[in-house]
Amino acid sequence: MRYLTGCALLPLFFCAAASANPLIDQVIGATTSFLEQEIETHLQRSARDARYEVQVNRLDNRLRLPLCPDGALHAELESPTEPVGRVTVRLSCESEVRWRLFVPAQVSLFQPVLVTTRPLTRHSVVSERDVSLLERDVGLLNNAYLTDIEQIKGLRLRRQVSADTVLSPNQLEQQEVVKRGDKVVISAANAQVSVRMPGEALESGNLGSQIRVRNNRSGRVVKARITGPGQVEVAM
Repeated sequence: MRYLTGCALLPLFFCAAASANPLIDQVIGATTSFLEQEIETHLQRSARDARYEVQVNRLDNRLRLPLCPDGALHAELESPTEPVGRVTVRLSCESEVRWRLFVPAQVSLFQPVLVTTRPLTRHSVVSERDVSLLERDVGLLNNAYLTDIEQIKGLRLRRQVSADTVLSPNQLEQQEVVKRGDKVVISAANAQVSVRMPGEALESGNLGSQIRVRNNRSGRVVKARITGPGQVEVAM
């Protein structure tokens, strides 16, 4: 059985303007309907509150194939795995008329995301006044965005950002709770004994991170885990 592909039939990815053509109407209608169903399912599955737009690329009006009979035209998502961004739909006519086309389209998924309202410097602690929830096409963001103000609480910027920047998780880090040179209390405990001693942080770190500290009584340098502001813990 021989299938005709879109690569052979649609030069330059459907670059020519479309006019009245029953086959093109059928292809656009089938592709649009399929993608709308796919994105609706995707939104329900991911519990996203978003709106979407589907735009099928212009088709080459020179396309000449017989119309596919009702009920015989099948659509599948060729790429990517999720119906967001640039997608390709495989249309197959499965009847006495047999052909196959690969139709490119763009699915825009619009969702409120956190966007900076002003320029922010490196190591700035991000607060509510620094961001706003604005609608953006998240299909263009490669999942690198945040949707809730709670996601930035207690975090600071790894690098400087300009105004109107969509914040992403990799731009943020926990604020340092212990800085190099800080006086700290070193705790050590087991089932039988618990001790506390004064020390000095030789490195900066976030909550839960391991840093080097100096025991001010013994002069020893040990690795300790930060448990809170001015508090570190060593294993016994």
